[in-house]
Amino acid sequence: MTLLFGRRARLRWLHLILGGALLMPYFLAALVVVGSLRPSPVLFTSLPHQLVSFVCALPMAAVTALFAPARPLSVDAARALCDIPAGRQLADGPARTRQARVRTAVWYTTHLALGGIVSAMTLALSPLTPAFVALPFSETVRDSWIRLPEELDRPWILVLSPFAGIAVLLAVAGCAALAGALLAGRAPVLLGPTPEDRLAAAERRAADLAARNRLARELHDSVGHALSAVTLQAGAARRVLDSDPEFVREALAAIEETTRRTVGELDSVLGLLRSDEEHGTAGTTGPALDALDGLLKRCGVPVSLTVRGEPGTVPAAVSREAYRIVQEGLSNALRHGGAGTAVELRITVLATDVEIVMDNPLPERPAAVRPGGGRGLRGIAERAVLLGGRARAGPHDGAWRLAARLPLRTDGQEKK
Repeated sequence: MTLLFGRRARLRWLHLILGGALLMPYFLAALVVVGSLRPSPVLFTSLPHQLVSFVCALPMAAVTALFAPARPLSVDAARALCDIPAGRQLADGPARTRQARVRTAVWYTTHLALGGIVSAMTLALSPLTPAFVALPFSETVRDSWIRLPEELDRPWILVLSPFAGIAVLLAVAGCAALAGALLAGRAPVLLGPTPEDRLAAAERRAADLAARNRLARELHDSVGHALSAVTLQAGAARRVLDSDPEFVREALAAIEETTRRTVGELDSVLGLLRSDEEHGTAGTTGPALDALDGLLKRCGVPVSLTVRGEPGTVPAAVSREAYRIVQEGLSNALRHGGAGTAVELRITVLATDVEIVMDNPLPERPAAVRPGGGRGLRGIAERAVLLGGRARAGPHDGAWRLAARLPLRTDGQEKK
């Protein structure tokens, strides 16, 4: 009985009744057309006329289902009432291709056709069940509602009439269950994503993943640099705590400023993440080359800076990525060389690209690699490649050199 009257069966039955209700405007319009072609005083009670009108209504329904909004409405109804098998995916959004529109039209027409049949059976046959059950016990039912032919007015017929009523109800429920199962099985085929839908979804996921990777690099570069600087400054202050209180005060002030700035950047990136989740948008933000002086003062290592060209002419996106590359290069120098490592930084703005070269002495002994580290140089290379540039790092003339070249103009590049 669960198959016929369980929750799944009831929802699918309701879905079919909805299809019958949606069919009614088309059916009435077709009935008027058929009546105008073949006038008849019994138009609304003639079964042949009604069957012809039913058949003519289906193409009318199919035409309206070719419009793009028909698919999301059908998908919502199917998800809510059809109890689609687990793992079977339905498409999201309007149908934008011919293939998707044709599939939606086939689904919509099938839904309305089966819904019209099941609705008619439900309205016509379901009331017979209580009448047949009451037939042996009520003369009013026998005389007024159901007038049995004289040859059927037998006691054994009256005894069997309740079973006949139950059989009618089971037949209607069985037809509804079969039609509902048919629609549920066809839904993923007719309302499922087309290859174009899958491609568009994959592109959206790829764009979202790329945006989140950019934000992850922002967090890595900003927080990683701050932690490296704070760690070294705190260690240096601890070593001279008793002998040089002035240096300790300066180190604590630098730690305070670094952490305050990093918390602000962290809030900004997390705000972008929350905005992405709410609005489905992605973006990047952060300091640019015009904030480089503050970075060099707080980085914890002595830096000799040489700038050629006009940094103010660098587009905003390139300027932000250049700032992050410098920041990560300083973090590497600080992490592997210590607070006394001298860094020589040269930034050259050319007509078509900006060049960043950073040199610092090689450490006398390899520094311990912190857990989870080792992503900085790879992040620098990824930043450069995303802008159409290149970056490399390694020993050069007895020093460690980081060199990056970023084009000033790329497709879709935002400008200052």
